Amino acid sequence: MAEKLIIKAFGMVAEEIGQSEIWMDSVSNTQELLAILKERYPGLEGMKFSLAVDKELVSENQKIDGAREVALLPPFSGG
Repeated sequence: MAEKLIIKAFGMVAEEIGQSEIWMDSVSNTQELLAILKERYPGLEGMKFSLAVDKELVSENQKIDGAREVALLPPFSGG
């Protein structure tokens, strides 16, 4: 049985895709995941958001084969 990956969306990203969780077949890296998501949800194309793989922020293409969770995080400001 193929591994499933849960995608958790927050804030404006969740609003754009119309749900806060998506289950999908596992993909090999974040670049592949983004391509699939932007194809399914074209509104994500111009949107800025961050990715966290298994609760760790990533800033460039990263292998996610075997990961369990990817979070799509809208821009946030800190103090």
